Amino acid sequence: MVFGFLIFFHELGHFLVAKAMKVKVNEFAIGMGPTLLKKKHGETTYALRAFPIGGFVAMEGENEESDDDRAFNRKPVWRRVLICIAGAFMNILLGVILLCIMNGCFGGQYLASTTVARVDVTFASENKLEVGDEITSINGAPVYVDYDISFNLLRDNDGVVDIGVNRNGQAMTLTGVEFPTTLGEDGKLYIQNIGESFKVYPEEKNFFSVLKHGALQTLSVARLVWASLIDLITGNVGLEQLSGPVGTAGVISQAAFMGWDQFLFVVALITVNLGVFNLLPIPALDGGRLVFLIIEAIRRKPLNPKYEGYVNAASFLLLILLMVAVTFNDIVRIATGG
Repeated sequence: MVFGFLIFFHELGHFLVAKAMKVKVNEFAIGMGPTLLKKKHGETTYALRAFPIGGFVAMEGENEESDDDRAFNRKPVWRRVLICIAGAFMNILLGVILLCIMNGCFGGQYLASTTVARVDVTFASENKLEVGDEITSINGAPVYVDYDISFNLLRDNDGVVDIGVNRNGQAMTLTGVEFPTTLGEDGKLYIQNIGESFKVYPEEKNFFSVLKHGALQTLSVARLVWASLIDLITGNVGLEQLSGPVGTAGVISQAAFMGWDQFLFVVALITVNLGVFNLLPIPALDGGRLVFLIIEAIRRKPLNPKYEGYVNAASFLLLILLMVAVTFNDIVRIATGG
């Protein structure tokens, strides 16, 4: 249900901007495969399809030549770019809204800052944090909100970290800050009990601080997607650690039992993932189409739609195979209790 709502929100972005750009929309569909329900209203058919693994907005002249004045292929490149990125924008916007609701309605009267309030006296590192340090980066990755601190420390695999701070108005880098570690099942060292090593000051919660925190958290989650992709490419994580719709549904169900704040956070995480993933420069995704549009703008003439269609079809097949693989992994994990 949640996954279907996020897909609907994504496709709604394409649909609304296409309509605003005076493009004819032939079909608005949620799901893929055979049609279960459909209803035509005006020029557009609204459909619910059998497999809840995606959706689409079929526009006139999108994948073929059309002489219709309202065809997608007859619109200026900038209008097509706006239509292309609208789905991802809606998902990311939804992420901001959900995180703002989570921060505003849960977690007490305060938000967490990035300024150190207390340091454990047993902190082993000689070059350690001090009270009043504003943390600005960890291992070179910028820190905007407290979420960045936890995420970047958890990604470290030797317990020795370079931390950028603003101390008394002066930017400096604390090199080789050592944290207590534990040995993971993969043989790597991971920082443990981060909250016991140091604490940060609370920040007063108001409309503007909640909005700022939600927007920066969304940015952090978006960076997480890219970091995870890099980890996958470099081999830091394996394909078996990816989750598809089945695994995602399981995570959402678990979060629902943990409370509304965790549920909202997980849904926000997924919707931002969906938005950023769709902007990757992969054919058959919005990002792939965006690349073709940029090439068209540079060449001042479109690519042959026949060849673009071949590339998109092949990429779509590969994405389906990837989804089948990760879904199989999800089922195995559930069956084995992993």
